Amino acid sequence: MQIHVIGGGLAGCEAAFAAANRGCAVILHEMKPHRYSPAHSMEDLCELVCSNSLKASRLDSAGGLLKAEMEKLGSVTLMAAKETSVPAGGALAVDREAFAKAVSARIYAHPNIRVQREEVTEIPSDGITVIATGPLTDGALAEQIRSLCGDTLSFFDAAAPIVLKDTIDMENAFYGARYGRGGDDYINCPMNREEYEAFYEALISAERAPQHGVDNVNVFEGCMPVEIMASRGRETLLYGPLRPVGLRDPKTDKRPHAVVQLRQDNQAGTLYNLVGFQTNLRFGEQKRVFSMIPALKNAEFVRYGVMHRNSFIRSPEVLCKDFSLRKNPSVFFAGQITGVEGYMESAASGILAGINAAKRLKGDAPIILPVETMMGALTHYIAESALGDFQPMNANFGILPPLSERIRDKHERYLAMAERSLALLSEKI
Repeated sequence: MQIHVIGGGLAGCEAAFAAANRGCAVILHEMKPHRYSPAHSMEDLCELVCSNSLKASRLDSAGGLLKAEMEKLGSVTLMAAKETSVPAGGALAVDREAFAKAVSARIYAHPNIRVQREEVTEIPSDGITVIATGPLTDGALAEQIRSLCGDTLSFFDAAAPIVLKDTIDMENAFYGARYGRGGDDYINCPMNREEYEAFYEALISAERAPQHGVDNVNVFEGCMPVEIMASRGRETLLYGPLRPVGLRDPKTDKRPHAVVQLRQDNQAGTLYNLVGFQTNLRFGEQKRVFSMIPALKNAEFVRYGVMHRNSFIRSPEVLCKDFSLRKNPSVFFAGQITGVEGYMESAASGILAGINAAKRLKGDAPIILPVETMMGALTHYIAESALGDFQPMNANFGILPPLSERIRDKHERYLAMAERSLALLSEKI
């Protein structure tokens, strides 16, 4: 008997690695390079298609707590991320290509994992299967999933553009921290009021790429295209991705009216992405509008922003807390297709699905983490949230139970919740 893992993204690689580390024979099925989804272009496993940021590292943040829990459970993606990190202040960001290669190397080197490069069109009938095919699953396999799970829901996801560092006009930019945290790892592109007003008008009137069904309702909030965000009001961006908190322009010694921040995208430091600038504008319009940012007036775009459909199953109706199907316990799901949203959230679900797939194969009881842990709270949300309006969920402290004692300071409160989580996790594992 063996475990099949379908999909070589973050969730699939974590599931395969977790099950293999527990002594199970694993076949990891990956359809690249025979076929690529609309969002993928790299042959390696674990390709990051949107941001290169894995979010905050500090323990009093939801992302930091989630990563601390994952590390305790032997996360392969975190091992690779630490090896391939790039400067990003208080966040953990990676060189995309180096990260994918580092994860791939660990997967291929594991004695219990065999990688098969093939498109799976039918759920295997031998052993246990973990489906981690991601939100762009289509074709025959999607039809099989639909027959098992019923209708799926959809939302749209977007990626930000990337520019060559050497083409950024540093006379109109300066280094600084993001929101006053960490080192001066971000390139800040300031705009005065007049420049922002002109940019805003161009942005909201720019031509968008045709995408059926894209509107303010079915776009996931965490990946909201900048032009849709801007359409909510003239000041919206100033309280979002263009917020100039904690920054002073050294040329004027004043806080800028607006700031576009650029984050390093590769270890060589030659590529930078526009933070918070996910977009569905036509490529020519991206060049025209984003070049209105003074520091980017001559910028060379090596990748324009794109938008694609994401689908997920109605997990509360069909999944157990161990990520297995209620009506077919030999089939597990992991990753964004379950309704978790975010790189690390997807990877975390893969770890739990892989562990529980291994336990199912061996006849052992599943591991169900306490709801006071971030991974446990996400699992609870996926399996037991209200069915009426099930929507994707990121890691956040709002899904954790409150502390028994009242702590007014937010950072102290979050740190106490994180310490509680890690203590309970240590007892569980």
